[in-house]
Amino acid sequence: MSHADLHPPKVQRYVVEHIVKSDDSAMNSSTQRLRAFSGRSPRPQTESDYDTWRSGVELLLQDPAVSDLQRSRKIFDSLLPPAADMVKHLRPDTSPTVYLQTLDSAYGTVQDGDELYAKFMDTFQDAGEKSSSYLQRLQVALNLAVKRGGVATRDFDRHLLTQFCRGCWDNSLITELQLKQRKQNPPSFAELLLLLRTEEDREAAKAVRMKQHLGSSRPRAAAYAQYAYADNAEKNDIAALTNVTQQLAQQLADIQKQLATLTAAQSSSSSAALKSTPRRMSGAGQRAGKPIKNPASVPKPGYCYRCGEDGHVKTHCDNPPNSALVAHKKKQFAEKQQKWQRSNPTSRNPLN
Repeated sequence: MSHADLHPPKVQRYVVEHIVKSDDSAMNSSTQRLRAFSGRSPRPQTESDYDTWRSGVELLLQDPAVSDLQRSRKIFDSLLPPAADMVKHLRPDTSPTVYLQTLDSAYGTVQDGDELYAKFMDTFQDAGEKSSSYLQRLQVALNLAVKRGGVATRDFDRHLLTQFCRGCWDNSLITELQLKQRKQNPPSFAELLLLLRTEEDREAAKAVRMKQHLGSSRPRAAAYAQYAYADNAEKNDIAALTNVTQQLAQQLADIQKQLATLTAAQSSSSSAALKSTPRRMSGAGQRAGKPIKNPASVPKPGYCYRCGEDGHVKTHCDNPPNSALVAHKKKQFAEKQQKWQRSNPTSRNPLN
């Protein structure tokens, strides 16, 4: 049985027209489909941001197999309100460039090239961020500056490498890849990204091997290192404390010397004063013939001459007269006077 009998020309033509062509058209329609964009804030997870959506439109504009009418229709079909409301007034045959200009005025960046370039220069690696992820952020920021005229397209790779070396905190990675030496002939973004991801993967694999090999010995080595560090720190602290103690001891010895000198001077002056004082007192005692004694105080009545009670006088007494008590108190007072006269015979003060 011949090949023509198995595959007649009519059958071959039908297969080509209906199956192969339909598959090609389906593939083209699927590859040229744009992601949805609405311009809502916050952005839904199923939608793309404006810059990502516009990048897809630019690829569509560069496809020579798609006409302008198809491009405009695909742009309009990918829009959702409120972004779709911005272009509803445009005619179906409007150029896709007009669609982009209208949407750029509403959702595009309003910063000029210089401002975007300054923002690019202020982009640094965040804490915990991989170097490859940081490079991708730089590439997005630099693309915006290039689109707005802040950076020439021919200088894209040079600016990207320079800022990466400036803003990446992993100096060992920069040294390992010798990136600073390649500024005169910088690699492209794709080449540099591949270098970074390869190095990151190598370092991650090495860390896993080290963890598997060392196991429990790594914490022990770290403990020994920590102990040695603590021992050296303790020795330094002891030496510093010893030096301070010696200085304080020297200052204390000087203070003790000064205190001893002052004490000796005060003692000599006090002893001289004490020696002169007894001489004067002894001379006065010899002249008097006997030590001087303070005489006892002269007794006083201390009772009322009207009522005989203690604590007030007659002029302020409101009590009735009591002559018997007054006579008794007067007798006691006379006895006290006699007793005092016997104990103080040399007193010159008269009692009556």
